[in-house]
Amino acid sequence: MQEITNKLFKLKIERPKNVKNDILSGLTVALVLVPEALAFSFVARVDPIVGLYAAFMMGLITAIFGGRPGMISGATGAVAVIFAPLMIGLYGEGLTAQEAEGYLFATVTLMGIFQMLFGIFKLGKFVRMVPHPVMLGFVNGLAIIIFKAQFEMFHIGHGEHAHLLAPTQMGIMIAMIMLTMAVSHFSPKLTKAVPATLMAIIIVTVLSLILKRAGIHEERTVIDFVQNIDPTKTTIKASLPRFMIPSMPFTLDNLKLILPFSFLAACVGLIESLMTLTLIDELTGTRGRSNRESIAQGLANITNGFFGGMGGCVTMGQSMINIHGGGRGRLSGISAATFLLIILLFAYPLIEIIPLSALVGVMFMLVIATFEWSSFRIISRIPKIDAFIIILVSAVTVLVNIATAVFIGIIVSALGFAWEHGKKIHATVSTSENGAKVYTLQSALFFGSAQSFKELFDPVNDPQDVVIDFENARVYDHSGIEIINNITERYAEQGKNLHLLNLSKECSELLEKADNIVELSVVEDLDWHIADDRLA
Repeated sequence: MQEITNKLFKLKIERPKNVKNDILSGLTVALVLVPEALAFSFVARVDPIVGLYAAFMMGLITAIFGGRPGMISGATGAVAVIFAPLMIGLYGEGLTAQEAEGYLFATVTLMGIFQMLFGIFKLGKFVRMVPHPVMLGFVNGLAIIIFKAQFEMFHIGHGEHAHLLAPTQMGIMIAMIMLTMAVSHFSPKLTKAVPATLMAIIIVTVLSLILKRAGIHEERTVIDFVQNIDPTKTTIKASLPRFMIPSMPFTLDNLKLILPFSFLAACVGLIESLMTLTLIDELTGTRGRSNRESIAQGLANITNGFFGGMGGCVTMGQSMINIHGGGRGRLSGISAATFLLIILLFAYPLIEIIPLSALVGVMFMLVIATFEWSSFRIISRIPKIDAFIIILVSAVTVLVNIATAVFIGIIVSALGFAWEHGKKIHATVSTSENGAKVYTLQSALFFGSAQSFKELFDPVNDPQDVVIDFENARVYDHSGIEIINNITERYAEQGKNLHLLNLSKECSELLEKADNIVELSVVEDLDWHIADDRLA
């Protein structure tokens, strides 16, 4: 029975770490990275080759220098949705695709600098401050954004000149999307030798070619979408990434333009990367290094900026594929990046004929896998403040951006915690042998609990001597000190004796009405401190 219980509740994924597992898992990840890198480049409104370069460079550099072996980085939806408004605005101002990408590469470079500074100053530990409801809202909002971004694929033309597909084309495209999703869902039940995503793309691409030859339907392909953005493009054939300085005019106005996007992308990328790192730590029973990972992410994005990639961060889905496939060492990430480059250099004709419906179907499956459907089931059973945070973070993610949503979620969670713990303050009331009334506190005294603390006392009806014992309580901020001063004043006005026991030295220094306290007992060796500027 004990053996069965251990198996049921074993969360750790145990796979031997060896070269074969790392290489085979890396190959699987590379095959899955190709369509997703293409799809995310569409989200960001850039040439697909820019997304593929990003997947290669992010994967290789973070695999070598990152703080979590086995974790996979690449072009991601979280970063792509940050850059999409920038690219749309630049296209709207009449810039060509090449000119707009110069701004993008400068933004990615600045993003990497922010991330490296984050790691150098060892701020990675603050990912622990992200509460679980915020993480649920973040994931749900990201899924909704990726879902919305696919609607452009149902249009012909770009910008103001875009219009919906004809009804017949629309119907066939929807049918092909549904086929992609069906194959992705059911193929693992038949075989796991080929990744489900790759199998779905192959089947839908072959079917699209058959329909085209039969004259029934001519599906729009990857190269069609590329030409929709940049009519001068005739192929996505690529060479090795080449060094180049971002071609954005370096003026103060342009810096102000890209700064918000780079900072938000840096925050979003690190949030997703470090949350994934924490998850993999739990699955593998090991511990990654968050600050080292932050520096590696920054280095990878700086490299992207100077070698023509759209940047990115850790890809949660591919990281899970790698871990479940047995990839544990750095070689798994290096293998994935190497195989991806081989595909990019030699298999570009195959990529160009991939129909858009296949990519949209892949993205819809990613949305379904990303969205935390369990949040609907638990939302009526969790505290109302947590349910509100999930909805709030999801909405702000969709309407504003991911970084702002996470920051707001953390703030609301902190305020909710303070409110819940401040509504009640626990105290034991007794009477001593000499008739004094003793209040023995057992709670934290801070801004949230100050009013509840005040309501405990009855200066008018209490006896002549009143004792407040802080042995099992702590005063944490200036609001706590102020309410103690207020209580002291109220008892002084009634001419009664107040005894304050077991306060810290800092508390005694800050009590302005200490003259009205007949007994002040101080504990010198307490290792906690009060948040008050007057002690600075």
